Amino acid sequence: MAFWTQLGLLLWKNFTYRRRQTFQLLIEVAWPLFIFFILISVRLSYPPYEQHECHFPNKAMPSAGTLPWIQGIICNANNPCFRYPTPGESPGIVGNFNASIVSRLFSDAKRLLLYSQQDTSIKDVQKVLGKLRKLGNSSGLDLKLRDFLVDNETFSDFLHHNVPMPPSAVDELMNAGVNFQQV
Repeated sequence: MAFWTQLGLLLWKNFTYRRRQTFQLLIEVAWPLFIFFILISVRLSYPPYEQHECHFPNKAMPSAGTLPWIQGIICNANNPCFRYPTPGESPGIVGNFNASIVSRLFSDAKRLLLYSQQDTSIKDVQKVLGKLRKLGNSSGLDLKLRDFLVDNETFSDFLHHNVPMPPSAVDELMNAGVNFQQV
């Protein structure tokens, strides 16, 4: 048999079956139309709204090191969405916390411990001990958030330019006391 003959017989059989089952035919036509009209009514009652693009603060992966990874998790726990690109989106920046007091303490201690055979500088030891003393003696009011950040670095620049707060509120936030024992 030819293709067109088989197709014609199949269509005739389908037409005959549909003509005999009128209620089933009505259900098969009405059900998709009913669902389609529900979708149209939902779309008309809740029109779409324009959402700006989202830029999230960067989070370091565990391969970047334990300290940047933990700082990224703690400082960006609520996943804020910003309208403009964040400073950490530029290539080569792993964390926004490179010059924080904790990062500097770890980098100084690492340099001291790894290169202690080659460099026996007393200044490095005094730096590390001074930072440890400052952290140990902190009662909460002598350490401010500004001590943990460097001016015009990624996070402090981000606070000044991307957060919709007045400059006085940002300065008040930067001068807030940090209690190291509670942290």
